[in-house]
Amino acid sequence: MEQKPTKKMFLQIVKQLRDLIAVQNIQEGEKLPSERVLSEQLNVGRSSVREALRSLELLGLIETRHGDGTYLTSMKQHHLVEIVGSFILQDASSVADVHATREMHEKEAIKIICQSESLRKLPVWESIFVKVELEQPLQREAILRECMIVTENRLAFKIWLQLSAYSNSALVNDVTNEEKPHLQIMLASMQMGYLPEAMEAYEKWIKAMK
Repeated sequence: MEQKPTKKMFLQIVKQLRDLIAVQNIQEGEKLPSERVLSEQLNVGRSSVREALRSLELLGLIETRHGDGTYLTSMKQHHLVEIVGSFILQDASSVADVHATREMHEKEAIKIICQSESLRKLPVWESIFVKVELEQPLQREAILRECMIVTENRLAFKIWLQLSAYSNSALVNDVTNEEKPHLQIMLASMQMGYLPEAMEAYEKWIKAMK
């Protein structure tokens, strides 16, 4: 079974995709290679390519046309968050603000999920819950990323990605047994739409990471 990409792997695949677009001189509005071809060219699994493409689509960098393929969109409007991120991180005292701001985005995503019946019923939450229950390797950042992706807020996701890249290094680690009860309560509360309980469990989970 193909291993789910870690944060480092995920960012590397995104970088490789960007380099491939530059090398092949793929222009705005032109079609990208298929998942199979990208998997072979980047030497990574197709599911890893699919996840990277999914995130790039949410950011508005590519567009998937069902039955036709994936196309490159305009790159000109996608530099603001990187500039802001580079600026605030010049000041070491702002690192705590980075953590706090990232957590604000995660809490808002949890709130949106709890308040949406369709998002609460997504099978991904049960899948994550089972992995936690069976103590299968599960990266913390991957869970939080899924929460951000399903809300389909491209700007919030792009900001979160930038904050996550410079945030708590503990995010790249797998969930521990100490965190397991908090995460399970959070997931179950999200599925049932219990917002206060989900928020409390989230805060305890984040605290247990530190």
